[in-house]
Amino acid sequence: MDIEFSPEDLAFRDEVREFIKENYPEYLREKKSRQDMSKEDILAWHKVLHKKGWVAPHWPKEYGGTEWNVTQRYIWGEENARAETSPLLPFGLSMVGPVIFNYGNEEQKAKYLPRILSGEDWWCQGYSEPGSGSDLASLRTRAVRDGDDYIVNGSKTWTTLAQHADWMFCLVRTDTEVKAQEGISFILIDMKTPGITVRPIITIDGGHEVNEVFLEDVRVPAENMIGEENKGWTYAKFLLGNERSGIAGVARSKKAIERLKTIAGAETVDGEPLIKTDSFKRKIADLEIDLTSLEFTELRTLAQESKGKGPGPESSILKIKGTEIQQRITELTVEAVGNYAYPFAAPNGEGSNELPGPDYALGASQGYFNMRKTSIYGGSNEIQRNIIAKAVLGL
Repeated sequence: MDIEFSPEDLAFRDEVREFIKENYPEYLREKKSRQDMSKEDILAWHKVLHKKGWVAPHWPKEYGGTEWNVTQRYIWGEENARAETSPLLPFGLSMVGPVIFNYGNEEQKAKYLPRILSGEDWWCQGYSEPGSGSDLASLRTRAVRDGDDYIVNGSKTWTTLAQHADWMFCLVRTDTEVKAQEGISFILIDMKTPGITVRPIITIDGGHEVNEVFLEDVRVPAENMIGEENKGWTYAKFLLGNERSGIAGVARSKKAIERLKTIAGAETVDGEPLIKTDSFKRKIADLEIDLTSLEFTELRTLAQESKGKGPGPESSILKIKGTEIQQRITELTVEAVGNYAYPFAAPNGEGSNELPGPDYALGASQGYFNMRKTSIYGGSNEIQRNIIAKAVLGL
């Protein structure tokens, strides 16, 4: 989709493009996925952007953000996708940071926001529990007041990159006598606190990205609670709106389709490039049509945000369609590379590091397996359809 830019917008785009070209750490281009990256690797681009003052495009200037307008944020996303930069971690910048500067007190803002911007504090998300994923309001992790502290007991699961985290923003139950949503609070937990155990979950693609977190008599200062006790559901919904909007990933999906077209141009079927076959050509066209529609929806959402309105139920539409498109791209990539996507084994039965086919086949199967999660996290797509039915269609 072509968008008309003003001369000022074009100048901004050129500035962004040049900055990325000159400052993106070159060694990161060799890292094919987050599984190949250390904690320092993941934070490298974050720290470059913090030094420039560009690490938080959607934050108010008073808290250290750029406060860019909708067009600038669109350009920023497009240029990062174009350059295939490593995505910044969303947990501090896009999730808990906005909660803190919207609902936290002045002491909390002063304590946490600068360290989120600098990357000094790595955050993880303590929402889902065994048995409380999409039905998040049924969570059972308890926080009981004890003087100036809360004592927290329970467990969280699917906690992304908790093995590196310094802090967790956590939903806890502080009242069991009221409606489920009305007895939840939002609290910040130092991951170095005694009583916290992090156990890895190895996913289907063989990676260690998610974890179980167990909390046993974890003492958390009451001053770490955001907003009011038992009002955490309000803050949780605000955070999820931001998370779901960000999951759409339109710009990076556009880049992924470009890469898919390149692969389909190189692979052949009966001597003809795959991309010229009617069936595959139709699949790519369907993808591009859906992605263009999603991009228009995302731009409308950004326009509403520019008027001071936070993400509403339409963020569920972005989440559903965005994740479905991401999954379809990885499915078509596996289809395009064919047998090269198969996880080959060495003669001794152990995994081989040798690439059996062309470079573009590297990571195709891992990407496919990893993307199975996208329609589940951030609230499963089935739950998002319920939200749309109730909040948009009034059913």
